Amino acid sequence: MNNKDQRTSTTVEPVSEGQADLLVLATKNYPGGKEKLELAKRHPDFRKEIWETLDRLASEQALRLPVIERPVWKTIQLGTGLKTVNDFCNAIQKAGGRVGDWAKDIMGKPAFTVSDQPTDIDLIIVTVAELGFPKGATRKDIYAKAQSLGLSLCPPEVGPQLRLQYMDQPNNEYLLIGMEPIADSNGDLSVFNVEHAGNAHWLDCHYDSPGNVWYDYNRWVFVRGK
Repeated sequence: MNNKDQRTSTTVEPVSEGQADLLVLATKNYPGGKEKLELAKRHPDFRKEIWETLDRLASEQALRLPVIERPVWKTIQLGTGLKTVNDFCNAIQKAGGRVGDWAKDIMGKPAFTVSDQPTDIDLIIVTVAELGFPKGATRKDIYAKAQSLGLSLCPPEVGPQLRLQYMDQPNNEYLLIGMEPIADSNGDLSVFNVEHAGNAHWLDCHYDSPGNVWYDYNRWVFVRGK
């Protein structure tokens, strides 16, 4: 992730002395003993590994929180100057990503709009089950529940911008963008999806008929309120 990920939205609050003491206590009680701790401290990546472990644990714990208490997952910027289908496709491909044909198609529709000035937007990920639908739900019900919890739909620009600004996406992660669907050239309603499959970082879209039921494990991206 970039520097504006689950750890923060715009400002990082410094670690308190009490929090730092907890880390000291954890190493003091390390069962591997003094010799192993000294060896670990001398490792050139000691600090980097500790920080990455804290990031991972924070991310895992955030996903255990109720949706309404969950912190920002990632902050991205809209209105970066990219406006047309070609602008986005060229930028994504230059970054090493790929764009599906149907994603290109809906980016060429009037309903695909972009911000005319730089704007930071805070995002959150929720599963269908976490929204209270263990047996799945339609997009209409998913959106209604998300909005009742203070979340908002994403502007369509979030799809390609998230792809561009999330090139370290974990393999096999598949995210659906909670947005107003856009009708493609066949008249089918679609939403963007951002996926890392194999060695490919994709921006594509997923067909969504009004009666389509999404699985409990499907993960949706929404805008987190301030």
